[in-house]
Amino acid sequence: MNPETRQQIRENAQYLRNVRPIDPEEIFEYVDGQPHPAVVRQVLREETVDLALVEQDDGTFVPAPEGALSPAGPFHGVERFPEAYDRRVESLLTDAYGPDWERGDSGDRLRERIRDVKERYLRRDDVAYDDLTAHGYAVYHLPDYYAVTQYVLADLLAEGLLPTRLRVLDVGAGVGGPALGLLDLLPDEALVDYHAVEPSAAADVLETMLDDPGPNVDVSIHRETAEAFDLDAAVEDGGPFDLVLFGNVLNELDDPVAVVERYLDALADDGTVVALEPADRNTATGLREIERAVTDDGPANVYAPTVRLWPHQTPESESWSFDRKPDLEIPSMQKRLDDAAGGTREFVNVDVQYAYSVLRKDGKRAIEMAPDRGTHAPMADAENYVTDRVNLLAIKLSRDLSEGDSNPLYLLGDGSQQVDHFAVVTDPSLLNDDLRDADYGDLLSLQNALVLWNDDEGAYNVVVDGETTVDRAR
Repeated sequence: MNPETRQQIRENAQYLRNVRPIDPEEIFEYVDGQPHPAVVRQVLREETVDLALVEQDDGTFVPAPEGALSPAGPFHGVERFPEAYDRRVESLLTDAYGPDWERGDSGDRLRERIRDVKERYLRRDDVAYDDLTAHGYAVYHLPDYYAVTQYVLADLLAEGLLPTRLRVLDVGAGVGGPALGLLDLLPDEALVDYHAVEPSAAADVLETMLDDPGPNVDVSIHRETAEAFDLDAAVEDGGPFDLVLFGNVLNELDDPVAVVERYLDALADDGTVVALEPADRNTATGLREIERAVTDDGPANVYAPTVRLWPHQTPESESWSFDRKPDLEIPSMQKRLDDAAGGTREFVNVDVQYAYSVLRKDGKRAIEMAPDRGTHAPMADAENYVTDRVNLLAIKLSRDLSEGDSNPLYLLGDGSQQVDHFAVVTDPSLLNDDLRDADYGDLLSLQNALVLWNDDEGAYNVVVDGETTVDRAR
């Protein structure tokens, strides 16, 4: 199509956008040469972000709404990786290795590469992201990354923190888990300007997975490193970003703090940074170190989950904190690869466990309540009240960590703790079952809890017994 035709279509759309719905069946008549309405429709789809239009079910285009997005309905979690994406990965593997990709040499190579990547990850060695690695990642990690992204972003959507005109920067986008999770979560009225930064062969898989992102979504893939990507040019071209995603990438960077601080500069004043990491000790505690570097003495504030409840207090505890959700159904692609090796489940990855940090620059927090020293004791002063009973305001930062028949155990934090605090339930009852039932990140009020020092663990135990009451605080 020549530039003049495209420009005429744009001009007609700009004229009509505030008059009536833009119908390709109408405006083709006003364009020189009268291009087919299907051509007009395609141009409008390509220009939706620039023109701030959204396509409706009847094929017309209207101005994108302003304000905050609202969920299309209640979020009930993620039970399975969508079958359409599962088939798309299998098709990609078929194109690369043949219809029996899970068998023979190709299957052996995929399985060996997955093993190698997992071992290198545990040793914290560098991983070379060639085509084989990208394909193995797609099979093994795409489903859980998809689910994790939806769980974290669903809370932001419910709180009205994602605008209808949403500009997204997905740093280290990988094979597409965060992108697919985000796009499937958003309601139809969202207008999404999505940018991925991914330098490796994973970008080829990402491009395949986002081949048809649906209406009102513009996709740009930048095959550069997080450090090399020209943020100034990106902001100058389209404005600051409303959402910056770091999906399981910060642990792979040489200087993650500098990278996060740099990307915070490209964030809208009311925008959000979401950082996701696996739940293992190294990456989860490493995420907290990055979080503290860019918030407690930096340009951002913690929105969730490790909110600083006490003003002018900062934590120094290890805080191996992560959430855990129900397992996914086994995706077909994982079952095929695993069954071909004897069905040992070595190549099945349906666990949904993750650490996350949500950062902002405007001071907004998921929990706005501030404790009162006349009523609650800060964890920073725990040394002064060991063996005493105190009242605490605390955020639940783990699921039950106990094993076997031991007492239920939960990590707590209030943003002031210098060492870890664990709630130990010695006498479960109706008076304290909110501790068990609360979600990860919920605020709890503990009344009359006994604080003891656990020398073996180097941590404080907050004993929840028959004299203790636990209630949700909001």
